[in-house]
Amino acid sequence: MSSTRRLPPLRSLAAICALGGSLLLATACSSADTTRSSVAEAAPTGSPSTPGTGTASPTGTATSSPGGDRAERKALIPMAKITWDKAADTAMKEVPQSKLVELELQRTTKEAMSATGSPSPSTPNPAPSTGAPEWEAKVAAPDGTVHRIDIDAVSGKVFRTQVEPDQSAADKRDMADRLDKASQSPQQAVKAATDKTKGTVTGLDLDENDQQLQWTVDVVNTDTWDLTAVDVDATNGKVLGEKVTND
Repeated sequence: MSSTRRLPPLRSLAAICALGGSLLLATACSSADTTRSSVAEAAPTGSPSTPGTGTASPTGTATSSPGGDRAERKALIPMAKITWDKAADTAMKEVPQSKLVELELQRTTKEAMSATGSPSPSTPNPAPSTGAPEWEAKVAAPDGTVHRIDIDAVSGKVFRTQVEPDQSAADKRDMADRLDKASQSPQQAVKAATDKTKGTVTGLDLDENDQQLQWTVDVVNTDTWDLTAVDVDATNGKVLGEKVTND
């Protein structure tokens, strides 16, 4: 904290300045005014910022995925030569009897390159360069164990697999329960979403929202580059709602 000395009361200073005509008193008044001015300039203006607010992306970068903004979607999507369904099939082949639970088109980042993991056991391949498109997939084994599979979105090759860390027994049971309840496959969810909104699929996610198990399908209109997140009931295939991002 600042060690600024306590200022004399303003009324006392005013009285001294009015009564005193000496140079010493005038100098003291001037010094007090200068100190008050310095304190006022150092004081914060406006209301304090609220902790936790800001515009940082959950992924840590503003343009790591097509959801970032229109310019990023327009730049990244044409670079990807592998469609979502091919990426999903590739990911599920990496883990026997697994099912897709999440998929996202994004850029390969330095952080992703340094992440722990191992080359694909079936097709060990070098990772794409930083900034190149990749599909990050997550598949779950029958017991609920989630595996992350990174796929080069240009060549279609798997370049890293990794078991998701810190999964508790309860986490695995919860995931296995979701898979049992999700009677709608990713393909059925995508069909329901793209029947509602035409475009290129850039993401899928199986999750619960207010105890409603649903697929969220990200669809980008490549004429306007708007992104629409379509929520589809994972038990009956009905479209529950949609949210458009047009910035």
